[in-house]
Amino acid sequence: MEREPMRIREGYLVKKGSMFNTWKPMWVVLLEDGIEFYKRKADNSPKGMVPLKGSTINSPCQDFGKRTFVFKLTAAKQQDHFFQAAYLEERDAWVRDIKKAIQCIDGGQRFARKSTRKSIRLPETINLSALYLSMKDPEKGIKELKLEKDKKVFNHCFTGTSVIDWLVSSNSIRNRKEGLMLASSLLSEGYLQPAGDTSKAAAEGLSDTPFLDLSDAYYYFPDSGFYCEGNSSDDDVVLKEEFRGLVVKQGCLLKQGHRRKNWKVRKFVLREDPAYLHYYDPAGGEDPLGAIHLRGCVVTAVEDMPDSKKCDVENNLFEIITANDVHYYLQAASSTERTEWIKAIQAVSRTGK
Repeated sequence: MEREPMRIREGYLVKKGSMFNTWKPMWVVLLEDGIEFYKRKADNSPKGMVPLKGSTINSPCQDFGKRTFVFKLTAAKQQDHFFQAAYLEERDAWVRDIKKAIQCIDGGQRFARKSTRKSIRLPETINLSALYLSMKDPEKGIKELKLEKDKKVFNHCFTGTSVIDWLVSSNSIRNRKEGLMLASSLLSEGYLQPAGDTSKAAAEGLSDTPFLDLSDAYYYFPDSGFYCEGNSSDDDVVLKEEFRGLVVKQGCLLKQGHRRKNWKVRKFVLREDPAYLHYYDPAGGEDPLGAIHLRGCVVTAVEDMPDSKKCDVENNLFEIITANDVHYYLQAASSTERTEWIKAIQAVSRTGK
């Protein structure tokens, strides 16, 4: 019986159409031998598939001046496929795994995460996957913080010391030396990622251990929505912390209803933290009619509408796909306003909780 290809990575990316210059969000699945893309996460059949054998990848891709975090995959038949990630770390993670998958195909090997289990003599009884899930537990796991270093703010991350402290407190290890061994395995297997120059240098072999038990070495979970932002001065950091819930953008937009598919004007208020886009009756009222959770969402401009008559809406549409795969369609008054909303929502989706 033939073995099914392993799923290496999956998630929403924005993909450029092959025939026209349109960009649409797609559920993308990286397999050992190719990339499949679906219109929606729940779909059973892919809209298309790009074989990886003989393919090359180019990142960063500068072919589209107004789009950031784009990478290009060129298939063996010289057909280009363009994908856009939501932020830098997400793009780099996709590119890293695709490159490795291509190398494995060319070398006749199976894809496997780099493992240090044998080299550091990690006991076979330790289940790194189960340990990772425990570390991410919202109540009992490692707390994700907003940390500052060298005039940069690291969102949704934690220190190397806090990782070792957690391993000790959860009785996963007997001492901090064992903790370094276990944390190094989590790092090498991809369950932890380095954030900042100190931890990255250690992970690249410039230290005695790949993982650092230090309070100024930062790490993050790969699917946590980690994001680093620069600051012009220390005062910027103080302002960000003092005014949590600061209104980033507000205004009226057309919103499509989920049941009747009709369009109504709603007043939208986008706040910095927590990451919610609340909408209200424009005629008045303090209580919101609803809210869209933006953490981990995908937002992009769309050129046409599914399940809608062409006369229902005009241009300047954009779509928000939440982490739970709920789709919201909105219409701005102008292309400039649409661009402003998309940029604001993208920023909040990466930094808000």
